[in-house]
Amino acid sequence: MILEQFPLTALSTVVTLMVYFYCIAMVGKARAKHGIKPPSVDGPEEFQRVNRVHQNMVEQLVFHLPALWLFAAAWGDMGAGILGAIFAIGRILYARGYYEAAEKRGRGFGLSTMASVILLLGALAGVVMAIL
Repeated sequence: MILEQFPLTALSTVVTLMVYFYCIAMVGKARAKHGIKPPSVDGPEEFQRVNRVHQNMVEQLVFHLPALWLFAAAWGDMGAGILGAIFAIGRILYARGYYEAAEKRGRGFGLSTMASVILLLGALAGVVMAIL
């Protein structure tokens, strides 16, 4: 069973999805606070920052999750699980910073992006080694 082979990778995936769900909830809360009805994404800067956190999380998930699982398949659960956890922590730092001010998002963005790039490069190396 895949969960028995990759428990840390699965756990980091669940934690990442929980962070994503939190971002969704924050957009809903900001919509209510500012009276912004869907599908509009126009509003005060505070709303736009909250919405941008959510949008960036969607963009990052498309890149991160396949890289995470391909890395796990190539190099094992421990490294993938650790890098997945670093990604989730980075996304939390990104969100907290961006909710305060756009200038405060950099550290979290850098941390989460670094984790995903390492996963992607590791996945690529694993695929190339499997082909050769």
